[in-house]
Amino acid sequence: MEPTRITPRLHLLDFSIGQAYLWRDEEELTLIDAGWAGTATGTATAIRAVGLDPDRLRRIVLTHCHRDHVGSAQELADRHGAEILANRLDAPVVRGEAPVPEPDLLDWEVPLFAHGLTVPEAPPTRVDREVEDGEELGFGDGAVVVHTPGHTPGSIAVHLPRHGVLFTGDTVASVEGVTFGVFHVDRAAALDSMRRLAKLAPSVLCCGHGAPVTEDTASLLAAATG
Repeated sequence: MEPTRITPRLHLLDFSIGQAYLWRDEEELTLIDAGWAGTATGTATAIRAVGLDPDRLRRIVLTHCHRDHVGSAQELADRHGAEILANRLDAPVVRGEAPVPEPDLLDWEVPLFAHGLTVPEAPPTRVDREVEDGEELGFGDGAVVVHTPGHTPGSIAVHLPRHGVLFTGDTVASVEGVTFGVFHVDRAAALDSMRRLAKLAPSVLCCGHGAPVTEDTASLLAAATG
C-alpha cells in the first residue's frame, strides 16, 4: 500500500475496497477508519513510509460499522495503544452485539454490494468511546463529529473546521466525481445528511471511496446534493 499525501498533515491509505485517512498532529496520529481485517501490518508499514511512528497512533475514529472500515481497528489499537471511537448507534454492531443493518439496494447496486462482501468479515471490535453529534474529538485543532444517519443509523462524518477538511465516510463518494454514496439503509435520510455536509463548505473532501477532492470542493459537493 502506497500512502498518498493530500496535505502536509493528511495522507490517504487505499485498501482497494475502502480506504482510511491518517491525520498528523504534533505528537499524535489519528486514523479515520481502519481498513478491512488483515490490513493492520500494511497500515503500520504505510505510516512508517511517510516517516511517522505507528506507536504515536492515539485514536481510530470509525465512520460507520461496515467491514471495510472496521476490520483492522482492534488489531491496530492493540498493537499501538490507540482508542477506538464510534457513534453509539453503530457501536453495538462494531462490537458484534447486533447484526449489520441491511441496505436498501437499488438494482444496479446489487452486484457492487456482492463484490464488497468479498472483503473479510470484521471481527467483533471494542469501542472505547461512543461519540455524539457535535462532540469534539481532541485532534486536528478542533475536530468535531457530525452525525450523518442514513448510510447506517450511526454513520458519522468528521469535520476539521480550522483546516477545511471533511471526512464523510460512505454518505458521499468521490468516484468519477463527487456523488451520493451507495448501499444506504435509509436513502432519504442519507441524502438529508449529505445536504447537511454540503453546508459545511469544505475545501478538502475525504470520502470512504474515491479520490480526495481538493479543488472546487464546496461547489462540487453542493451540486451533488441535487
